[in-house]
Amino acid sequence: MPDYDLEKLDDCRRQILKRDGMRVPARLYATEEMLKDILADDAPQQAANVAHMPGILGASLAMPDIHWDYGGGGGGYDVNCGARLMSSKLTKDDLDQAGQERLVDALFHRVPTGVGSSGALRVDASTLPQVLRNGAEWAVDTDCGSDADLDVIEENGQVDGADPDAVSARAKERGLDQIGTLGSGNHFLEIGYVSEVYDDNPARVLGLQEGSVTAIIHSGSRGFGYQVCDGALPDIDRAMNKYNIDLPDRQLACTPVDSPEDRKYLRGMKCALNYAFPNRQVMAHNTRLAFESALDLTPREHGLHTVYEVAHNIAKFETHRVDGREQEVCVHRKGATRALPAGHPLPLVPGCYQNVGQPVLIPGDMGRYSYVLVGTEKAMDDTFGSTCHGAGRRMSRREARKTAGNRNITAELADEGIVVRGESSRTVREEIPAAYKDVANVVDAVEGAGLSQKVAQLRPLGVIKG
Repeated sequence: MPDYDLEKLDDCRRQILKRDGMRVPARLYATEEMLKDILADDAPQQAANVAHMPGILGASLAMPDIHWDYGGGGGGYDVNCGARLMSSKLTKDDLDQAGQERLVDALFHRVPTGVGSSGALRVDASTLPQVLRNGAEWAVDTDCGSDADLDVIEENGQVDGADPDAVSARAKERGLDQIGTLGSGNHFLEIGYVSEVYDDNPARVLGLQEGSVTAIIHSGSRGFGYQVCDGALPDIDRAMNKYNIDLPDRQLACTPVDSPEDRKYLRGMKCALNYAFPNRQVMAHNTRLAFESALDLTPREHGLHTVYEVAHNIAKFETHRVDGREQEVCVHRKGATRALPAGHPLPLVPGCYQNVGQPVLIPGDMGRYSYVLVGTEKAMDDTFGSTCHGAGRRMSRREARKTAGNRNITAELADEGIVVRGESSRTVREEIPAAYKDVANVVDAVEGAGLSQKVAQLRPLGVIKG
């Protein structure tokens, strides 16, 4: 274990002091209980490496779901990986075991999963630029949802400035047939229910009542976003030499924000952002269709609607108060999510949530629970309006497979009332609940640090995995 020079700020914050070229401290958000596992991983060193980056302000911020991962520059490889929460008129009592199985099977049929999955909705080369410019609005215009969805998606499901000419032919090729697909790894589509409400007022505003059936969709920009990032890295890596940027990890490739290399990457990254939004929108549409076909319900009867959708792995220009004055900064939320408080200026928080704050979605693992929170003013003060984005791995995929051994994980979860369908048994073994931190501890850390406020807990009934 590296010898980190840690300073304790309070029960939920510690920081690695500046040393060896660090421009700012590296701040770790974690409880004492979580700290041992975090320090045993290489992730704190990655946080320290980020603290070397030119232009960084305040501190390098590591959320309690931190774990070792590829750097990938900007917002990482899976640009605009994100999560959408949907809620319905149904209650847990409306779904017996047979209904759960029919629903999960219908979802598995309608939402392609796995590495290289495709086929939910194919576009041709002349249509793809419309997708990359218009985002989720394009999906709604093709009858996959409504304007009510767009109202509660981060950025309303579209960012300006996307330039299809800034991405490679290979990226465009990969984007033709992956819209509406889940992918693999930690991506999932989960049917669950509200198991506990902690704060009645925001829960009521968000439409979350105890027992209500919910759905969470977690996926990103698929092969298209990966290719956008991967294709840009060689140019940016060369540019680091051009601009005399020296970093301890070449995966933190960066260039000055006004450089031609950076401007090109931002135009391409925005295409990836806008690809992920319709990807989740089409999956949400097919989730509604699965409810109708599996449960023999009309849209009015199931009432499945979007509560909110947040983005992870994203870099965005926002106005924040730094050293006592407001300025525009580029906030890199890799493995983090936005957490804006009540009363934040429109349109960043939908009007319907202005009095309670922006919803924050923190998924857990497929065997335990997930959480809904809302943003706080303290997050604006301390973390540029940011909080964590999930449970965070505590085992590598290889270690998880070794731990699972020859156990039938699907049968084990079925015994707990959770129906699981996966593209392969290997993926299910890699995603065993024990492979992840207990997300309740993660949530306690960000709530204890004042970055977000707990509203409700969700428990799974059925999950599809890639």
